[in-house]
Amino acid sequence: MYVCGIDAAVDVVGGKWKPMILWALYEHGTLRFGRLRRELDGVTEKVLVQQLKEMEADGIVHREVYREVPPRVEYSMTELGRKLNTALMPLGEWGDTFMEQIVANKKRAAEEAAVKDSQKDGPVRPVRPVRRATTTAKTVRPYAT
Repeated sequence: MYVCGIDAAVDVVGGKWKPMILWALYEHGTLRFGRLRRELDGVTEKVLVQQLKEMEADGIVHREVYREVPPRVEYSMTELGRKLNTALMPLGEWGDTFMEQIVANKKRAAEEAAVKDSQKDGPVRPVRPVRRATTTAKTVRPYAT
């Protein structure tokens, strides 16, 4: 199924939100769904539910359901999740070290792409005015373009 260990690891932690979910659970410990969602600015409820289900199926996250009114669900990292988080720490340190450079590179690339897009259509030609007949009934044709 997997070509190598990196392939397996990326499958488990791939995507925008899974590493952030691991980070939130590492930083705050066991969290209820609502608190976890507040920790992850920008995630939708649907995406968070989907990511948590995948992480639970992979054995990274534990979901505890309390049978009470109102129902309460808490999420925490499993031992496998803690080991994965430990493996990701050097990656996080690399990101901290090079964050400013990464942001600058992305900004420069976006600016270059915007310039290329504006040049794609070629230079803008000025629109020639249409000549109209003023004193005679003869129609004057506009310039051919």
